[in-house]
Amino acid sequence: MPVKIIGLIRLKDPAAFDIYRSQVGATVERYGGHIAARGTVDKPYWNELPCPPFEAYVELSFPSAEDADRWANSPEYRAIVPVREKAMDLVLFRVLG
Repeated sequence: MPVKIIGLIRLKDPAAFDIYRSQVGATVERYGGHIAARGTVDKPYWNELPCPPFEAYVELSFPSAEDADRWANSPEYRAIVPVREKAMDLVLFRVLG
């Protein structure tokens, strides 16, 4: 069953973000996924969780939960996590259904 990965992003370092963004797509594709959507947050309507405001989002799509898990734990993705940590604060979660 296809799954989505949603990322809520708060930018910290635009230059590091550009580096991360140039590399992450290849890691997603290697595990059968693709970037379905990405963009900036225009206007939040509610934020009732203890979640700091975020500025951008990304939606990834994978053929299965197993593919998404393999990507998230892959050596290719783990190699760019230090760049990601410099570039942004991130909430990343898998959505079924």
